[in-house]
Order: sequence, then C-alpha cells, then structure tokens
Amino acid sequence: MADMDISPLLISIRVAFTATVVTFFLGVYLASLTVKMQKGKGLLDGILTLPLVLPPTVVGFFLLLLFGKNSLFGNFLSSVNIRIVFTWQGAVIAAAAVSFPLVYRTVRGALEQLDPDLVFAARTLGISEKRIFWRVVFPNILPSVIAGTVLGFTRAMGEFGATIMLAGNIPGRTQTISTAVYTAMQAGNRPLAYKWVAVVCSISLLTVVVMNYWNKAAATPRRRV
Repeated sequence: MADMDISPLLISIRVAFTATVVTFFLGVYLASLTVKMQKGKGLLDGILTLPLVLPPTVVGFFLLLLFGKNSLFGNFLSSVNIRIVFTWQGAVIAAAAVSFPLVYRTVRGALEQLDPDLVFAARTLGISEKRIFWRVVFPNILPSVIAGTVLGFTRAMGEFGATIMLAGNIPGRTQTISTAVYTAMQAGNRPLAYKWVAVVCSISLLTVVVMNYWNKAAATPRRRV
C-alpha cells in the first residue's frame, strides 16, 4: 500500500459513510410510512425496491436523466450553482440509490413482524405516536436496522455501475475502489487491481463479521449476579 494512491480508498469510505447515513434515515422513515399505508402500498413498495432488481448502470442512467443539465431538475440545480454530475456528491447519490433498498426492505420486514400488541398497549397508556416509535418500536427492530445499515454500507462500498454513470471516474475526485479496479484492469495493471480487490473484500468481510459478532452478543442473555 505504500506505493499506492490511497485516494480511491478514502473517497470510497467517505462516499459509503455519507450514503449510509442518508439511507439509514430514509429507510427507517419510508419503511414505517409504507407499513402504515392502506392504499398505494404495493406501488410505493415497488418503486422503492426497484433499484435492487435493476442493473446498476440502468439506475445510474435514470439518475443521469434526473440530475443532468437537460432535465428540469438539473436545470434548476444549475441555476442555483449546484452540480451533481461528475462530482463527489453524485457518487454519494449513486451509492445511496443502490444501497437504499437493502435498508428499506430489512427495516420493513422487521416492522411487519413486530408484535402489534406492544404498540396497542403503549397507545392505551396515552403515549404519543412519536414516543411509541422511539421508545417501543425502534428498540425492538434495532438489530434489523443495524443489519440493513451494515449491508447498505458494504453495498455502497462496492458500487460501480451507477457511480461511473453519474459521477464518472475522475482520479482524486470521484474515483472509488471499484472504479480504480476497472481503471487498473483497463490499463493492464493486474497487480494493482488485485490489491484494490483485496482491500474492498477485507473491509466488507470485516464489517459483516463485526455485525454478526454484535448481533450474537446482543442476543446472548446476561446473567444476573
């Protein structure tokens, strides 16, 4: 690693962490909203899950249509001097778009399996809906929230297709580990590509192992002295 440019690693960590923060709050909010819906639930769920089943390059294509200069939204952003395409912010949006369904689906599944009697009992005590969520619901779904968030982080770390479509592959600016691997292979530098593959695999594996260890420790009942 001493002779390597580590900017792709730093950019990947920064992008993945920022995208994970965004998907955490959006995933929890939209999952709780979808569970409560009576009409249009299937359509909204399909839209929110769509990036999970679409090829990442197609997701990046839609993001490019949305944020490009030729779109209405892109023109508005340009008018206020905000640029998304070929920027670090674009890499965050691309990573968040492809990792969001993992957080959303995990949290939604936990909410649907939650015992409704817990919420009903809290309501009979006159507790507000906001406090019920944070004091009753959230602690019970916390393991699932953490699992979905960790999966989202590892997915964001390895994102390639949507990132290269929206943010490009600019060294020192938008070049992540995945795009660095692509560049190294294109240049015929296999040793460098192997190094970056080893780095991203190690980070992802370590993250999942830590998550499993935490879940096991949290599930183990503590003995009273």
